[in-house]
Amino acid sequence: MSVINITKNNFAEEVLNSDKPVLLDFWASWCGPCRMVSPIIDEIAGERADIKVGKINVDEQPELAAEFKVMSIPTLVVMKDGKIVNQSMGARPKAQILEML
Repeated sequence: MSVINITKNNFAEEVLNSDKPVLLDFWASWCGPCRMVSPIIDEIAGERADIKVGKINVDEQPELAAEFKVMSIPTLVVMKDGKIVNQSMGARPKAQILEML
């Protein structure tokens, strides 16, 4: 499955109403660590059909960043049944990201 660009317009449908766990990547184009994590997130999306993977650009979606109290990026959030079940800040290797799931 490919990565979904999450906005405030599709957030409820893609994340809150998802029947699968959702891995969210809060990022920005100017963020170096975000650029390190991005290919890992893309890889996980391609390998794991049992989860949904979304990216939220904090510059384009400040309301969502505020709602999740994102203070630094990258921030990774795992949601199940519309609730946050795991969250981490900063670049992580693939194994640590998979452990969050």
